[in-house]
Amino acid sequence: MAERIYNISIAGCSKVAHLHAKAIQSIPNARLAGVWNRTIGKAQDFASTYKTQAYSDISRMVSDNKTDLVIVCTAHPYHIQPAKEAAKSGANVLVEKPLASDLQDCDDMINTCMENNVKLGVISQRRWYEPVRRVKDAIDQGKIGKPVLATVTLLGWRDKAYYDSDDWRGSWKKEGGGVLVNQSPHQLDILLWYMGEVDEVYGIWRNLNHPYIEVEDTAVAIVKFKSGAIGNILVSNSQKPGIYGKVQVHGENGASAGVQTDGGAMFIAGKTGVTEPPVNDLWTIPGEEHMLKEWIKQDTDTFNNCDPTVRYMQYQIEDFISAIGKGTDPSVSGDDGRRTVELFTAIYRSSRDNAPVKFPLKPEPGFDGRQ
Repeated sequence: MAERIYNISIAGCSKVAHLHAKAIQSIPNARLAGVWNRTIGKAQDFASTYKTQAYSDISRMVSDNKTDLVIVCTAHPYHIQPAKEAAKSGANVLVEKPLASDLQDCDDMINTCMENNVKLGVISQRRWYEPVRRVKDAIDQGKIGKPVLATVTLLGWRDKAYYDSDDWRGSWKKEGGGVLVNQSPHQLDILLWYMGEVDEVYGIWRNLNHPYIEVEDTAVAIVKFKSGAIGNILVSNSQKPGIYGKVQVHGENGASAGVQTDGGAMFIAGKTGVTEPPVNDLWTIPGEEHMLKEWIKQDTDTFNNCDPTVRYMQYQIEDFISAIGKGTDPSVSGDDGRRTVELFTAIYRSSRDNAPVKFPLKPEPGFDGRQ
């Protein structure tokens, strides 16, 4: 019996869409079936590059090619329209991170997918990094006991040329936020994956050295988890040159495990490559301390023998189409995506109100991080 081929279409010809197209072309049982963009000329150029069909209508794209999955790659505040159109047309939906910049948009996408009996997921391909999964496995296997403390640190730099590169960058209306919305969701998702549900957040955001943008370039938060654990978040685009992103977890037995997900400089889709391999940077689990050097070598060799910007995207897309085939949930669901949006929304609201924010959060119409 021939293996099923999954038809995958892309909505939005952004820079990151090119990584998705390359990842799809690397999957044996997948085919890039079509591409949609608000500007048909841009879709036609993209389609010519990847030898697929351009569309100006999402529902037609889904029906013409019997699309199984639409990957949404528009700017963050504009995810909702193509996601809902795809779902209403019967396609499953995988949305670039973050799921949205607004909780109401998250809820609308989740509800629309449920109503149309299709799956919803959000991109968080760093979950497939080998050192990231190693930490998760250590937690799940009880090697650090109960996780009691976690830290996220993301220090990087974005210059004026970066914010000028797309007209949607740097504004509340078009980008929906700054470092919390754009650069931090991967690390925030990993934090929640490791530590579980949040109870309360106290946070502050500031714009330290980017006077030409409206949104924050820096944010700090204290997190109380429902498990009783605590955490700290420090993320910034104001540190030059770009340095690193880290997620570290400490257990009740005194052992710790951590991963540097990003190093050297912050990755910009379509502009730069990943400069340093993701590695475990902290490992004090009894009897395994000596493994750290070996794992760093293994992960560096893996990194140097692939295009990491495509490989881990490919892994997540493969996970999603496997979920379609098996009738299960994808590893990173729409609910997971909402939790990340809920976390950075809580930081914005806490900074506005100068008070802790209790979970769960409901949408606030018109809220944009300042109001």
